[in-house]
Amino acid sequence: MTARALARPGHARRRELEGLALAGIGVALFSFSLPATRLAVEGLDPFFVAFGRAAVAAVLSVVVLRATHAVRPTRGQWRGLAIVAVGIVVGFPALTSLALRHVDSAHGAVLIALLPAGTAAWAVLRAGERPSARFWGAALAGVAAVVAFILLQGVGHAGVADAELLLATVICSLGYAEGGALSRELGGPQVVCWALVLSAPLTFAVALIAAPYSGHVGTDAWIGFAYVSTISMFLGFFFWYAGLARGGVAKAGQIQLLQPLLTLVCAGLILGEHVSPLTTVCAVAVLGSVAATQRARVVRVDAPETAAPV
Repeated sequence: MTARALARPGHARRRELEGLALAGIGVALFSFSLPATRLAVEGLDPFFVAFGRAAVAAVLSVVVLRATHAVRPTRGQWRGLAIVAVGIVVGFPALTSLALRHVDSAHGAVLIALLPAGTAAWAVLRAGERPSARFWGAALAGVAAVVAFILLQGVGHAGVADAELLLATVICSLGYAEGGALSRELGGPQVVCWALVLSAPLTFAVALIAAPYSGHVGTDAWIGFAYVSTISMFLGFFFWYAGLARGGVAKAGQIQLLQPLLTLVCAGLILGEHVSPLTTVCAVAVLGSVAATQRARVVRVDAPETAAPV
């Protein structure tokens, strides 16, 4: 066996760890998304929040794409970018903005607990990955821990908002898996930037219609809108998609199990929503689940990854 062959496992593991670190940064940035959306929709139309943030991010995307002299996607990549756009640019922001008019961000954290499992499921179909039974067991244990914790807080109830949140989870997890796979070819920043540019005609049109042309909008609402526009809809995805590309969509996606806990902390500290001491217990359970998924085997069955900058 050659020295190069011996070096491959070590290189793959380093790349995987880099992916987990990048995904972790993305999750940390996403963790304030629901509280920020909650702030924004208290003073702004939910459709303006959902589509206006994408419009702002699209302008930033044009700047990045021009500055980096990004290569235009191929026809096949545009089809994948359309799926990403439906998931993360249009579907998730619109549905969560509508739901958070009626439930608080702690309740919304329920859907975040389901995102990693959904992303792993879509990774089988869209990213050419085959997680082992051990991986699925650990992932579902983490989901169960977070859902049980949130339900114990008394924030679980059925209704239209729950249906909106559930649909948002399904659509968003598809966008995550598709974007993670595309990031192997295009790079993380390019994927989210091109998806935002592709969506720009729709997002600008709706944002202009729903914009607050009259009436006073509080500072808190604009702060929330600014966060979801520049961080949740833009910068956070640079790290997130780069992490999925390097660490694997299914594996790195499990880092998002930590997001509901971080969201609850943000909701408690900033919005004054109640956060139980059980957070510590759940955090330990989730960390154990995440650690187990990282030790489990996930096989790539598609073509070898490219050297795209992520």
